[in-house]
Amino acid sequence: MINLNNIHSLTDFKRNAKDFVERIKATKAPLVLTVNGKAEIVVQDAETFQAMTERMQKNEAELKYLKLEALRGDLSVGIEQIKAGAYSDYDDHSLPTLFEDLKARGHKRLGQVSSQ
Repeated sequence: MINLNNIHSLTDFKRNAKDFVERIKATKAPLVLTVNGKAEIVVQDAETFQAMTERMQKNEAELKYLKLEALRGDLSVGIEQIKAGAYSDYDDHSLPTLFEDLKARGHKRLGQVSSQ
């Protein structure tokens, strides 16, 4: 989280770069630099940045794995339903209804997952 005390102008950073770098290294907190009052860049120490990058990569890999497992599960259910004859045939007229139903169920499922 960005601390409001860690927002400074780029000009101020240029004038006091050494002091700012020491503070960033000591606190491990990012520094937001502004240009004309608008946040333009974030400066962070390399170790903290690397740790954050590794966490993001790990989270992305875990999310990919979870999505694949969910897909495998859904496909298994579908295969079992087909084997049991628990399916419906669709034609050009009923297919849009199927897509809307799938979309609604997907949104409902996403809502359940995000609230957990």
